[in-house]
Parts: sequence; C-alpha cells; structure tokens
Amino acid sequence: MQGLPEEDLEAYARMLDDVAGTGRRLRREELEALRESGERAAGAGRGVRGLVGSYLTATRDAWPALRGVAGAGTPKDVQRAGEAVLTALDAAVAALGEGHERARRLVVRQDEAARGEFVDDLLYGRSDPGRLAERAQRFGLRLGRGHAVAVARGVDAYEDGRPVLRRIERELVARFGGRDVLMAGKDGRLVCIAPGSERAVFEVFAETALRPGAGYGAARRVAVGRVHSGTGGIVRSYEEALGALDVADRLRLHPEVLRAEELLVFPVLMRDRAAMSDLVHSVLGPLEQARGGAGPLLETISAHAEAGHVNAEAARRLGLGVRTFTYRLERIKVLTGYDPGDPLHRYTLETAAMGARLLGWPERPL
Repeated sequence: MQGLPEEDLEAYARMLDDVAGTGRRLRREELEALRESGERAAGAGRGVRGLVGSYLTATRDAWPALRGVAGAGTPKDVQRAGEAVLTALDAAVAALGEGHERARRLVVRQDEAARGEFVDDLLYGRSDPGRLAERAQRFGLRLGRGHAVAVARGVDAYEDGRPVLRRIERELVARFGGRDVLMAGKDGRLVCIAPGSERAVFEVFAETALRPGAGYGAARRVAVGRVHSGTGGIVRSYEEALGALDVADRLRLHPEVLRAEELLVFPVLMRDRAAMSDLVHSVLGPLEQARGGAGPLLETISAHAEAGHVNAEAARRLGLGVRTFTYRLERIKVLTGYDPGDPLHRYTLETAAMGARLLGWPERPL
C-alpha cells in the first residue's frame, strides 16, 4: 500500500494471527513498532486517515484466516478471539496515531527552529543579503519588496509563544492565504513581517494578538515599524517597532496599537540628549522643591495636555477635585516661572515633561 512498507503490514498480520490464537493483548514492543510505522508513514507524506485505513483494510483481509485460527475451538473461543482482535485493532490504531503525531510534531519543531534561526539572522542582519534572500523563499518571503515589521508584546514575556503564534497564523491564513507573511517568536515577543502594501495584515495581526485566547493572555501592545526596502529595511522597521514600544512605556501612552510614523517626533526630541537633559533640568528642576517631589506635578502637566487643557477632565483622570488640580497648576507656575495657561509656556512645559519621561526623570537623575 502506498506510503507503507510491506513488511509493516506483514508484521501486523502475523501479530493479529497470534492475538487471535492466544487472546492476548499487544505487547509494549509491538505498540512501539506500530508507532514507528506511523512515523514512517508521516515521513512519506501519508495522512493519518489513509494510514489507519490501510491497517483497517489489512485487518479485513486477514479476518477469514483469523476466524480459521479460532475455528477449532468452541463458539465461545471464536467470540473471545474476535474480541481480542478488535481490542488489538483499537490499540494499534491509537499507536499508529501517536507515532504519526510524534513525527508531525518533530517536523513542526524543526521548522520552528529553522524559522527562528532565519528570523534572528534577518532581524540582526547577521547573514549575507543574497543568502538571506535564498533562505527567505523557503518561508514565502520575497525580500525584494518593501516590508514592515510589527511586534506584539504581552504583559509578561511569551516564554512559549507557539500557541498564540499558531492562533494568529491560522487567522492570517484564513483571511489572506500565504501572502508573503512571516511570523515568529523573538525574545519573548511576537514578530510579524509582511509587505508594506498589506496594511490589513498588520491590522488583523494586532486585532488577533490583542484578543485573549483559550488558555493564554492577550498582547498588551502592538507596534508597527515603517515600510523599508531590502533586508536592511526589515532590520530598521523592526528597530522602529521596538523603539515605539519603549517610547509608549516611558510616556505611558494609552493606544494599544502604535505606528512608528506617528511617533517620529520623539526620536527627534531625543536626538540631542544633552539638550533635552538641559531643558528638563532648567524648566522642571524647580518642581523638586514641592512637597511630595516633582512626580505629582509632572503628572499634572501630562494630564492637562492629554485632557485638551480642560481642568475638570484632567482632574477626573487624576482622581482629584478641580480645586486641587487648579492649585497644582498654580504651584507649577510659581515654582518654574512658566504659566500653564500661556500657550508658549505650556508648550515648553509639555515638551520638557515628555523629555522627562523619556529620560526617566525624576526617578533617574539627569
């Protein structure tokens, strides 16, 4: 039978013959031989349904001879032999399925290892571009196109991201087929590489990653880098996505999905770190004189900006009364000399507050 060595089926027929004659159960070594047969069938590309069907056919073909083996006894002996054969068949089918699944899992693990190694080399630029392009074809990726990289991060690191990865992959395949998309786990995060023209892929990736699944939590945030060409462009997009996640944490941004192009102002602000440190120190340094330190007043500046400079809304977000919030604004004006009600002063305060969060001040000294 196609995909199965004849000796496997011959050994199975001999085993059934002995079971029919003795009424025994299958031995451990026989079950392991059946598992190995299932592995060989999987390696030959035979599906589990066809594999089991072949053994059922072999059982049916051997049935007349098995009845003859038991026929010398009483009707009760014949019944006992039939029950023993059916029990053996049930155990054989289970063993074949276990072996087939064992081989399939091994292939998946090997593929995941190869994919993980490729993604490492791709995102760190550790291989020759020509060689990377050749390897990329195996995973359905055409590096000549412009690509972007999305990164999903959970509340905790994905120690084993495979269940989540497979769930998202199934969703992407169902929606888009095998459309030049590569996913992998990387450093406790999930990474999706796709052509920049396929914005819908990143939307579905983010939507699915942020949705909890059975037995595993949702991602906390997803960031998408900008579109760049070539292998170096993929590295750059990946770094932009990681940078967006870092900025979002430092600034305590609320959106669950971030796009690097929407956050370009922050790398610009931090390009001259010394100048930003000087701005924070000069503008916000006096806040450290306040009772309770600079932290509460720094939160006041940020909440005021996020609330569109509406005192009542900003107070609500901080869990304060409007009178208390207004008092804080006055303290900021007195200590810094910058009036939150003046547009130019307010811009300076808010820029300095962003810089403070990016630098980790006041928890981290400038």
